[in-house]
Amino acid sequence: MARGQPSRREEAWAPLQNRRTEPNTKMKLIKYGKITLGILIMVITAVVIGLIASFVAYGKTPFYYHISFKVNNIDYNSKFKKPYSQEYMDLNNKIVSLIEEIFHGSKLRRQYVKSHVVQVNQVKGKLLIHTVLKFKSYLNAAKFQNRIETILREKLKDETGPLCIDPSSFTFSDIIMPEAENLLNICCGQRTITPSGNKIAGGLDAEEGEWPWQASLQENSVHRCGATLISNSWLVTAAHCFIRVSDPQGWNVSFGLLLNDPQTQRSIKDIIIHENYHYPAHDNDIAVVHLSSPVLYSSNIRRACLPEATYTFPPNSDVVVTGWGTLKADGTSPNILQKGLMKIIDNKTCNSGKVYGGVIKPGMLCAGYLEGHVDACQGDSGGPLVGKDSKGTWFLAGIVSWGDECALRNKPGVYTRVTYYRDWIMSKTGL
Repeated sequence: MARGQPSRREEAWAPLQNRRTEPNTKMKLIKYGKITLGILIMVITAVVIGLIASFVAYGKTPFYYHISFKVNNIDYNSKFKKPYSQEYMDLNNKIVSLIEEIFHGSKLRRQYVKSHVVQVNQVKGKLLIHTVLKFKSYLNAAKFQNRIETILREKLKDETGPLCIDPSSFTFSDIIMPEAENLLNICCGQRTITPSGNKIAGGLDAEEGEWPWQASLQENSVHRCGATLISNSWLVTAAHCFIRVSDPQGWNVSFGLLLNDPQTQRSIKDIIIHENYHYPAHDNDIAVVHLSSPVLYSSNIRRACLPEATYTFPPNSDVVVTGWGTLKADGTSPNILQKGLMKIIDNKTCNSGKVYGGVIKPGMLCAGYLEGHVDACQGDSGGPLVGKDSKGTWFLAGIVSWGDECALRNKPGVYTRVTYYRDWIMSKTGL
């Protein structure tokens, strides 16, 4: 059966304390007066410390800036457009290292926070680099901006390292926080937090920002399915989620760790279901969802990387499934996002007689354990199955689709294979 609404599967995350009184009234008053004064001093001290701590923690204002410059000694390559490519990552590391060196050697080393390459364009076969920088300071905005621009112009003019920068091409401007944070977090498949545990046994509560591409598809504000954010405006999910209701006006999307306290919500502009999906068959169980307005990326809302059609997820490689599905078949649903570590199972094994007996098609992918224990379940349908590459970038491997019950022996989860439908996703979303 299918795993979300209206069917099955989303997640059995399994063998988951008499004081004496003074006789003299005068002494009582003196004593009480001292006590009162002492308490007052303590209160004042606590308030002052609190204010100082608050000022230190929150007093610094974040400032964001956009810079661009031409690099003359690196030829443009289309791979620079892919933020998960080795070429892009190497270039970003070079630019970030240069900017860090500039400010760590300046009087603003305590104010510099981070920087990131957000776009690479082509200019006469060479590179035009666009980078966003983040600082924190108590200084006046205009004064602070002038200091940063002066430092950058001076240092980039004298740059003689591995990057041959054209100083005449340098531009500098400030940028507002939401737009800047969106750009700083634009890279796909990256997380800003490191999970507290290295091993996931059965299913565990996820942490804030751990799986920032996870979304909840809700019909009349009730969670029905999961989905994966693949751009500011697009989600990918399972077609069977919309068997009963496919009108976009009946649906909305929420992002965040908790279902009852979403971080961001959006209505839906359009739902595009694969043309060859025909319920109750499981073939072509894929759909894309167009948001009514884009979301802004942040540390807790990011997109997963879409793999190329030729990308492979080897059998027995580690993958993670996430969702708010039930903890066992016909069980209760959690409020907090759940995560489960599992393995890719090759289609030949999954098609064996003791497993699914030949019904697994090329557009499907099996993941879990033949002994059961870890699985998606009802309410997880449409959600992401992700795997990371050697550089730690997370790619979308599968979409929770169907399976027999949840976490049964020899009945692993079956997912829509994203690489098989990569061209279809491109044709509908342009991504």
